[in-house]
Amino acid sequence: MISATTTVFKAEGAIGRLKALRERLRWLLGRPLTPYYLLLGSASLLLVLGLVMVFSSSTITAIHQGLPGPYYFRKQLVAVVLGGGLLLAAARVPVAVHRVLAYPVMLGSIGAMVLVAIPGIGMKVNGNRNWLNFGFFQVQPSEFAKLALLLWAADLLARKQKAGTLTQWKHLLVPLVPGALLLLMLIMLGGDMGTSMILVAMVFALLWMVGAPLRLFVATLGIAVVACTALIITVPHRLDRLACIGITKPPTGGSSDCFQALHGIYAFGLGGTFGTGLGAGYEKWGQLPEAHTDFIFAATGEELGLVGTLSVIGLFAALGYAGIRVAIGTKDPFVRYAAGAATTWIMAQAMINLGSALGLLPIAGVPLPLFSYGGSAMLSAMTALGMLLCFARSIPGAKAALAARSSKSRFRTGLRRVLPRRRTTARPAPRAPRRER
Repeated sequence: MISATTTVFKAEGAIGRLKALRERLRWLLGRPLTPYYLLLGSASLLLVLGLVMVFSSSTITAIHQGLPGPYYFRKQLVAVVLGGGLLLAAARVPVAVHRVLAYPVMLGSIGAMVLVAIPGIGMKVNGNRNWLNFGFFQVQPSEFAKLALLLWAADLLARKQKAGTLTQWKHLLVPLVPGALLLLMLIMLGGDMGTSMILVAMVFALLWMVGAPLRLFVATLGIAVVACTALIITVPHRLDRLACIGITKPPTGGSSDCFQALHGIYAFGLGGTFGTGLGAGYEKWGQLPEAHTDFIFAATGEELGLVGTLSVIGLFAALGYAGIRVAIGTKDPFVRYAAGAATTWIMAQAMINLGSALGLLPIAGVPLPLFSYGGSAMLSAMTALGMLLCFARSIPGAKAALAARSSKSRFRTGLRRVLPRRRTTARPAPRAPRRER
Protein backbone atom coordinates (compact mmCIF):
# COMPACT_ATOMS: atom_id res chain seq x y z
CA MET A 1 0.00 0.00 0.00
CA ILE A 2 2.82 2.35 0.92
CA SER A 3 4.72 1.59 -2.29
CA ALA A 4 1.58 2.23 -4.39
CA THR A 5 1.04 5.59 -2.66
CA THR A 6 4.69 6.51 -3.23
CA THR A 7 4.36 5.66 -6.93
CA VAL A 8 1.27 7.88 -7.20
CA PHE A 9 3.07 10.77 -5.51
CA LYS A 10 6.07 10.35 -7.86
CA ALA A 11 3.77 10.31 -10.90
CA GLU A 12 1.97 13.44 -9.70
CA GLY A 13 5.31 15.13 -9.10
CA ALA A 14 6.52 14.25 -12.60
CA ILE A 15 3.28 15.57 -14.13
CA GLY A 16 3.63 18.75 -12.11
CA ARG A 17 7.19 19.26 -13.32
CA LEU A 18 6.11 18.70 -16.94
CA LYS A 19 3.33 21.27 -16.56
CA ALA A 20 5.75 23.75 -15.04
CA LEU A 21 8.21 23.13 -17.88
CA ARG A 22 5.44 23.61 -20.44
CA GLU A 23 4.37 26.90 -18.84
CA ARG A 24 7.97 28.04 -18.72
CA LEU A 25 8.45 27.20 -22.39
CA ARG A 26 5.20 28.96 -23.29
CA TRP A 27 6.33 32.03 -21.38
CA LEU A 28 9.71 32.03 -23.13
CA LEU A 29 8.15 31.67 -26.59
CA GLY A 30 5.61 34.37 -25.83
CA ARG A 31 8.18 37.04 -25.00
CA PRO A 32 8.30 39.88 -27.55
CA LEU A 33 12.02 39.51 -28.25
CA THR A 34 11.90 35.73 -28.70
CA PRO A 35 11.48 35.88 -32.54
CA TYR A 36 14.47 38.24 -32.76
CA TYR A 37 16.75 35.96 -30.76
CA LEU A 38 15.47 32.83 -32.52
CA LEU A 39 16.22 34.36 -35.91
CA LEU A 40 19.66 35.50 -34.83
CA GLY A 41 20.59 32.27 -33.04
CA SER A 42 19.31 29.76 -35.61
CA ALA A 43 20.79 31.68 -38.54
CA SER A 44 24.17 32.02 -36.81
CA LEU A 45 24.33 28.29 -36.11
CA LEU A 46 23.32 27.47 -39.70
CA LEU A 47 26.03 29.77 -41.05
CA VAL A 48 28.75 28.29 -38.84
CA LEU A 49 27.74 24.69 -39.49
CA GLY A 50 27.39 25.46 -43.19
CA LEU A 51 30.94 26.83 -43.37
CA VAL A 52 32.24 23.71 -41.66
CA MET A 53 30.40 21.42 -44.07
CA VAL A 54 31.43 23.45 -47.14
CA PHE A 55 35.07 23.07 -46.07
CA SER A 56 34.64 19.34 -45.46
CA SER A 57 32.67 18.53 -48.61
CA SER A 58 34.46 20.78 -51.13
CA THR A 59 38.12 20.04 -50.42
CA ILE A 60 38.25 16.90 -52.57
CA THR A 61 36.35 18.60 -55.41
CA ALA A 62 38.78 21.53 -55.39
CA ILE A 63 41.81 19.22 -55.49
CA HIS A 64 40.32 17.23 -58.37
CA GLN A 65 39.92 20.51 -60.27
CA GLY A 66 43.55 21.48 -59.66
CA LEU A 67 42.65 24.14 -57.11
CA PRO A 68 43.85 24.62 -53.52
CA GLY A 69 41.91 22.50 -51.02
CA PRO A 70 40.24 25.41 -49.15
CA TYR A 71 39.40 27.28 -52.38
CA TYR A 72 35.61 27.00 -52.11
CA PHE A 73 35.69 27.51 -48.35
CA ARG A 74 37.54 30.81 -48.76
CA LYS A 75 35.03 32.04 -51.33
CA GLN A 76 32.15 31.02 -49.09
CA LEU A 77 33.77 32.76 -46.12
CA VAL A 78 34.08 35.96 -48.17
CA ALA A 79 30.40 35.67 -49.14
CA VAL A 80 29.40 35.21 -45.48
CA VAL A 81 31.44 38.26 -44.44
CA LEU A 82 29.92 40.41 -47.19
CA GLY A 83 26.49 39.01 -46.39
CA GLY A 84 27.06 39.88 -42.74
CA GLY A 85 27.55 43.50 -43.75
CA LEU A 86 24.32 43.44 -45.77
CA LEU A 87 22.55 41.74 -42.86
CA LEU A 88 23.66 44.41 -40.37
CA ALA A 89 22.69 47.19 -42.77
CA ALA A 90 19.25 45.68 -43.43
CA ALA A 91 18.69 45.06 -39.72
CA ARG A 92 19.62 48.55 -38.56
CA VAL A 93 17.87 50.77 -41.13
CA PRO A 94 14.24 51.81 -40.48
CA VAL A 95 11.40 49.92 -42.11
CA ALA A 96 10.63 52.95 -44.30
CA VAL A 97 14.01 52.56 -46.03
CA HIS A 98 13.09 49.04 -47.14
CA ARG A 99 9.92 50.39 -48.71
CA VAL A 100 11.87 53.08 -50.55
CA LEU A 101 14.23 50.43 -51.98
CA ALA A 102 11.38 48.26 -53.31
CA TYR A 103 11.14 49.71 -56.84
CA PRO A 104 14.89 50.30 -57.40
CA VAL A 105 15.65 46.68 -56.43
CA MET A 106 12.84 45.42 -58.67
CA LEU A 107 14.02 47.42 -61.68
CA GLY A 108 17.64 46.46 -61.06
CA SER A 109 16.79 42.75 -60.91
CA ILE A 110 14.78 42.93 -64.14
CA GLY A 111 17.61 44.74 -65.91
CA ALA A 112 20.21 42.23 -64.70
CA MET A 113 18.10 39.26 -65.82
CA VAL A 114 17.58 40.88 -69.23
CA LEU A 115 21.38 41.05 -69.55
CA VAL A 116 21.61 37.37 -68.62
CA ALA A 117 19.21 36.48 -71.46
CA ILE A 118 21.40 38.24 -74.05
CA PRO A 119 23.71 35.73 -75.82
CA GLY A 120 27.35 36.51 -75.20
CA ILE A 121 26.69 38.29 -71.90
CA GLY A 122 24.92 35.65 -69.83
CA MET A 123 27.02 32.67 -68.81
CA LYS A 124 25.90 29.04 -68.68
CA VAL A 125 26.57 26.85 -65.64
CA ASN A 126 25.38 23.22 -65.64
CA GLY A 127 23.20 23.88 -68.67
CA ASN A 128 21.37 26.92 -67.23
CA ARG A 129 22.04 30.48 -68.40
CA ASN A 130 21.63 32.34 -65.09
CA TRP A 131 24.95 34.04 -64.47
CA LEU A 132 26.77 37.29 -65.18
CA ASN A 133 30.55 36.95 -65.26
CA PHE A 134 32.57 39.95 -64.08
CA GLY A 135 35.93 38.20 -64.25
CA PHE A 136 36.92 37.98 -60.60
CA PHE A 137 33.41 37.10 -59.45
CA GLN A 138 30.08 35.82 -60.82
CA VAL A 139 26.55 36.95 -59.96
CA GLN A 140 23.27 35.07 -60.32
CA PRO A 141 20.58 37.79 -60.69
CA SER A 142 17.71 35.31 -60.27
CA GLU A 143 18.67 34.96 -56.59
CA PHE A 144 18.05 38.67 -56.09
CA ALA A 145 14.74 38.43 -57.98
CA LYS A 146 13.29 36.79 -54.85
CA LEU A 147 14.34 39.80 -52.79
CA ALA A 148 12.92 42.15 -55.43
CA LEU A 149 9.55 40.38 -55.50
CA LEU A 150 9.42 40.38 -51.70
CA LEU A 151 9.90 44.14 -51.35
CA TRP A 152 7.87 45.21 -54.35
CA ALA A 153 4.86 42.98 -53.65
CA ALA A 154 4.79 43.87 -49.93
CA ASP A 155 4.85 47.60 -50.70
CA LEU A 156 2.24 47.20 -53.44
CA LEU A 157 -0.20 45.24 -51.28
CA ALA A 158 0.31 47.54 -48.30
CA ARG A 159 -0.60 50.55 -50.45
CA LYS A 160 -3.66 48.79 -51.81
CA GLN A 161 -4.76 47.81 -48.31
CA LYS A 162 -4.44 51.42 -47.17
CA ALA A 163 -6.54 52.51 -50.15
CA GLY A 164 -9.13 49.80 -49.37
CA THR A 165 -8.99 48.20 -52.83
CA LEU A 166 -7.95 44.66 -51.87
CA THR A 167 -11.60 43.61 -51.67
CA GLN A 168 -11.71 43.64 -55.49
CA TRP A 169 -10.17 40.65 -57.23
CA LYS A 170 -8.71 42.85 -59.99
CA HIS A 171 -6.60 44.75 -57.48
CA LEU A 172 -5.56 41.48 -55.88
CA LEU A 173 -4.07 40.17 -59.11
CA VAL A 174 -3.02 43.32 -60.98
CA PRO A 175 -0.17 44.22 -61.11
CA LEU A 176 1.06 41.58 -58.64
CA VAL A 177 0.59 38.56 -60.92
CA PRO A 178 1.85 40.27 -64.13
CA GLY A 179 4.95 41.50 -62.29
CA ALA A 180 5.63 38.04 -60.92
CA LEU A 181 5.06 36.51 -64.36
CA LEU A 182 7.63 38.89 -65.84
CA LEU A 183 10.21 37.73 -63.31
CA LEU A 184 9.26 34.09 -63.91
CA MET A 185 9.59 34.47 -67.67
CA LEU A 186 13.07 35.99 -67.37
CA ILE A 187 14.15 33.26 -64.95
CA MET A 188 12.74 30.46 -67.09
CA LEU A 189 14.61 31.80 -70.12
CA GLY A 190 17.71 30.59 -68.30
CA GLY A 191 16.11 27.26 -67.40
CA ASP A 192 16.09 27.76 -63.63
CA MET A 193 12.86 26.03 -62.62
CA GLY A 194 13.83 25.66 -58.96
CA THR A 195 13.95 29.43 -58.39
CA SER A 196 10.69 29.79 -60.33
CA MET A 197 8.97 27.38 -57.94
CA ILE A 198 10.12 29.49 -54.98
CA LEU A 199 8.73 32.67 -56.57
CA VAL A 200 5.40 30.93 -57.19
CA ALA A 201 5.30 29.87 -53.52
CA MET A 202 5.93 33.47 -52.46
CA VAL A 203 3.08 34.76 -54.64
CA PHE A 204 0.64 32.21 -53.21
CA ALA A 205 1.75 33.08 -49.68
CA LEU A 206 1.05 36.76 -50.37
CA LEU A 207 -2.38 35.97 -51.81
CA TRP A 208 -3.13 33.86 -48.74
CA MET A 209 -2.07 36.64 -46.37
CA VAL A 210 -4.22 39.30 -48.04
CA GLY A 211 -7.23 36.99 -47.77
CA ALA A 212 -7.82 36.14 -51.42
CA PRO A 213 -11.15 34.39 -52.05
CA LEU A 214 -10.96 30.62 -52.17
CA ARG A 215 -12.23 30.48 -55.76
CA LEU A 216 -9.54 32.88 -56.94
CA PHE A 217 -6.89 31.04 -54.94
CA VAL A 218 -7.86 27.63 -56.35
CA ALA A 219 -8.09 28.96 -59.92
CA THR A 220 -4.64 30.54 -59.70
CA LEU A 221 -3.23 27.36 -58.19
CA GLY A 222 -4.74 25.28 -61.00
CA ILE A 223 -3.16 27.51 -63.64
CA ALA A 224 0.21 27.23 -61.90
CA VAL A 225 -0.03 23.43 -61.75
CA VAL A 226 -0.89 23.20 -65.47
CA ALA A 227 1.97 25.53 -66.41
CA CYS A 228 4.41 23.60 -64.21
CA THR A 229 3.33 20.29 -65.73
CA ALA A 230 3.80 21.66 -69.23
CA LEU A 231 7.29 22.92 -68.40
CA ILE A 232 8.25 19.51 -67.02
CA ILE A 233 6.84 17.48 -69.91
CA THR A 234 8.39 19.62 -72.64
CA VAL A 235 11.94 19.29 -71.27
CA PRO A 236 13.25 15.69 -71.29
CA HIS A 237 15.75 15.94 -68.42
CA ARG A 238 13.10 17.37 -66.08
CA LEU A 239 10.77 14.49 -66.90
CA ASP A 240 13.58 12.01 -66.24
CA ARG A 241 14.11 13.48 -62.77
CA LEU A 242 10.58 12.49 -61.78
CA ALA A 243 11.58 8.85 -62.13
CA CYS A 244 14.30 9.39 -59.52
CA ILE A 245 11.84 10.06 -56.69
CA GLY A 246 12.17 7.36 -54.04
CA ILE A 247 14.93 5.50 -55.88
CA THR A 248 17.00 3.12 -53.72
CA LYS A 249 18.85 1.03 -56.31
CA PRO A 250 20.32 1.63 -59.79
CA PRO A 251 17.78 1.55 -62.65
CA THR A 252 17.71 -1.61 -64.74
CA GLY A 253 18.28 0.23 -68.00
CA GLY A 254 21.68 1.49 -66.89
CA SER A 255 20.61 5.12 -67.13
CA SER A 256 22.76 7.64 -65.25
CA ASP A 257 19.97 10.19 -64.78
CA CYS A 258 19.44 9.12 -61.17
CA PHE A 259 23.12 8.81 -60.28
CA GLN A 260 23.13 11.90 -58.06
CA ALA A 261 19.87 11.06 -56.30
CA LEU A 262 20.99 7.47 -55.71
CA HIS A 263 24.31 8.43 -54.16
CA GLY A 264 22.56 11.01 -52.00
CA ILE A 265 20.55 8.15 -50.49
CA TYR A 266 23.76 6.12 -50.12
CA ALA A 267 25.32 9.02 -48.18
CA PHE A 268 22.47 9.05 -45.68
CA GLY A 269 22.70 5.29 -45.31
CA LEU A 270 26.45 5.39 -44.65
CA GLY A 271 26.00 8.07 -42.01
CA GLY A 272 23.69 6.12 -39.74
CA THR A 273 22.87 7.72 -36.39
CA PHE A 274 26.07 9.61 -35.55
CA GLY A 275 27.82 9.75 -38.93
CA THR A 276 31.20 8.64 -40.17
CA GLY A 277 32.87 11.67 -38.60
CA LEU A 278 33.56 15.19 -39.77
CA GLY A 279 35.73 15.01 -42.89
CA ALA A 280 35.52 11.21 -43.07
CA GLY A 281 32.78 10.94 -45.70
CA TYR A 282 33.21 8.60 -48.67
CA GLU A 283 30.69 9.90 -51.20
CA LYS A 284 32.41 13.28 -51.67
CA TRP A 285 35.38 11.50 -53.30
CA GLY A 286 33.64 11.67 -56.67
CA GLN A 287 30.53 9.56 -56.19
CA LEU A 288 28.22 12.40 -55.06
CA PRO A 289 28.11 15.34 -57.50
CA GLU A 290 27.65 18.84 -56.09
CA ALA A 291 28.34 17.65 -52.53
CA HIS A 292 29.09 21.23 -51.37
CA THR A 293 26.17 22.92 -53.17
CA ASP A 294 22.82 21.27 -53.90
CA PHE A 295 23.57 18.02 -52.03
CA ILE A 296 25.36 19.40 -48.99
CA PHE A 297 22.56 18.01 -46.80
CA ALA A 298 23.44 14.50 -47.98
CA ALA A 299 27.10 15.14 -47.15
CA THR A 300 25.99 16.35 -43.72
CA GLY A 301 23.94 13.20 -43.24
CA GLU A 302 26.93 11.03 -44.07
CA GLU A 303 29.46 12.78 -41.82
CA LEU A 304 27.21 13.93 -38.94
CA GLY A 305 24.52 11.26 -39.20
CA LEU A 306 20.89 11.47 -38.21
CA VAL A 307 21.79 13.72 -35.28
CA GLY A 308 23.34 16.29 -37.60
CA THR A 309 20.51 16.27 -40.13
CA LEU A 310 17.85 16.60 -37.43
CA SER A 311 19.81 19.50 -35.96
CA VAL A 312 19.76 21.29 -39.33
CA ILE A 313 16.03 20.65 -39.74
CA GLY A 314 15.41 21.89 -36.19
CA LEU A 315 17.30 25.12 -36.87
CA PHE A 316 15.23 25.77 -40.00
CA ALA A 317 12.05 25.00 -38.02
CA ALA A 318 13.06 27.56 -35.39
CA LEU A 319 13.80 30.12 -38.10
CA GLY A 320 10.43 29.50 -39.76
CA TYR A 321 8.58 29.75 -36.44
CA ALA A 322 10.28 33.07 -35.67
CA GLY A 323 9.42 34.45 -39.12
CA ILE A 324 5.74 33.52 -38.68
CA ARG A 325 5.73 35.14 -35.25
CA VAL A 326 7.07 38.34 -36.79
CA ALA A 327 4.42 38.30 -39.54
CA ILE A 328 1.46 37.78 -37.17
CA GLY A 329 2.79 40.00 -34.39
CA THR A 330 2.96 43.27 -36.32
CA LYS A 331 0.31 45.84 -37.17
CA ASP A 332 2.19 47.25 -40.17
CA PRO A 333 0.83 45.70 -43.41
CA PHE A 334 4.15 46.09 -45.21
CA VAL A 335 6.02 44.31 -42.43
CA ARG A 336 3.41 41.53 -42.35
CA TYR A 337 3.56 40.85 -46.09
CA ALA A 338 7.34 41.20 -46.34
CA ALA A 339 8.01 38.97 -43.32
CA GLY A 340 5.55 36.35 -44.58
CA ALA A 341 7.08 36.35 -48.06
CA ALA A 342 10.65 36.18 -46.72
CA THR A 343 9.77 33.28 -44.42
CA THR A 344 8.04 31.48 -47.30
CA TRP A 345 11.10 32.02 -49.49
CA ILE A 346 13.58 30.55 -46.99
CA MET A 347 11.36 27.68 -45.89
CA ALA A 348 10.20 26.74 -49.41
CA GLN A 349 13.77 26.74 -50.69
CA ALA A 350 14.90 24.65 -47.71
CA MET A 351 12.06 22.16 -48.23
CA ILE A 352 12.83 21.80 -51.95
CA ASN A 353 16.53 21.24 -51.26
CA LEU A 354 15.94 18.79 -48.40
CA GLY A 355 13.28 16.94 -50.40
CA SER A 356 15.64 16.59 -53.37
CA ALA A 357 18.45 15.25 -51.21
CA LEU A 358 16.15 12.77 -49.44
CA GLY A 359 14.66 11.51 -52.72
CA LEU A 360 11.20 12.83 -51.90
CA LEU A 361 11.17 15.49 -54.64
CA PRO A 362 12.80 15.76 -58.06
CA ILE A 363 16.22 17.41 -58.10
CA ALA A 364 15.58 21.13 -58.57
CA GLY A 365 19.10 22.52 -58.28
CA VAL A 366 18.45 25.05 -55.53
CA PRO A 367 20.94 25.59 -52.68
CA LEU A 368 20.12 25.15 -49.01
CA PRO A 369 19.69 28.71 -47.63
CA LEU A 370 22.46 29.97 -45.33
CA PHE A 371 24.16 26.56 -45.63
CA SER A 372 25.16 25.56 -49.18
CA TYR A 373 28.03 26.98 -51.17
CA GLY A 374 27.02 29.90 -53.39
CA GLY A 375 27.79 33.60 -53.11
CA SER A 376 24.69 35.07 -54.75
CA ALA A 377 22.35 32.81 -52.78
CA MET A 378 24.17 33.64 -49.55
CA LEU A 379 24.06 37.41 -50.11
CA SER A 380 20.36 37.48 -50.97
CA ALA A 381 19.37 35.14 -48.12
CA MET A 382 21.37 37.09 -45.53
CA THR A 383 19.82 40.35 -46.75
CA ALA A 384 16.36 38.82 -46.31
CA LEU A 385 17.37 37.63 -42.86
CA GLY A 386 18.53 41.14 -41.97
CA MET A 387 15.12 42.45 -43.03
CA LEU A 388 13.43 39.88 -40.79
CA LEU A 389 15.60 41.03 -37.89
CA CYS A 390 14.62 44.63 -38.62
CA PHE A 391 10.94 43.65 -38.66
CA ALA A 392 11.35 41.65 -35.43
CA ARG A 393 12.76 44.76 -33.74
CA SER A 394 9.86 46.87 -35.00
CA ILE A 395 7.11 44.82 -33.28
CA PRO A 396 5.50 47.05 -30.58
CA GLY A 397 6.36 44.71 -27.71
CA ALA A 398 9.94 44.30 -28.96
CA LYS A 399 10.32 48.07 -29.25
CA ALA A 400 9.31 48.53 -25.61
CA ALA A 401 11.59 45.69 -24.45
CA LEU A 402 14.57 47.07 -26.35
CA ALA A 403 13.88 50.61 -25.05
CA ALA A 404 13.67 49.32 -21.47
CA ARG A 405 16.87 47.33 -21.91
CA SER A 406 18.78 50.27 -23.39
CA SER A 407 17.53 52.66 -20.67
CA LYS A 408 18.55 50.15 -17.99
CA SER A 409 22.02 49.84 -19.49
CA ARG A 410 22.34 53.64 -19.67
CA PHE A 411 21.26 53.87 -16.02
CA ARG A 412 23.90 51.34 -14.99
CA THR A 413 26.57 53.17 -16.99
CA GLY A 414 25.60 56.43 -15.29
CA LEU A 415 25.82 54.82 -11.88
CA ARG A 416 29.31 53.55 -12.65
CA ARG A 417 30.37 57.08 -13.57
CA VAL A 418 28.80 58.78 -10.55
CA LEU A 419 29.36 56.30 -7.72
CA PRO A 420 32.90 55.91 -6.36
CA ARG A 421 34.74 52.76 -7.20
CA ARG A 422 35.07 50.07 -4.62
CA ARG A 423 38.44 49.60 -3.06
CA THR A 424 39.98 46.44 -4.37
CA THR A 425 43.05 46.37 -2.11
CA ALA A 426 42.60 44.58 1.16
CA ARG A 427 43.08 46.57 4.36
CA PRO A 428 45.93 45.48 6.62
CA ALA A 429 44.82 43.26 9.46
CA PRO A 430 44.87 44.95 12.90
CA ARG A 431 47.79 44.09 15.12
CA ALA A 432 47.19 41.82 18.08
CA PRO A 433 47.56 43.55 21.49
CA ARG A 434 50.81 42.96 23.31
CA ARG A 435 50.80 40.75 26.30
CA GLU A 436 52.00 42.29 29.51
CA ARG A 437 54.69 40.42 31.26
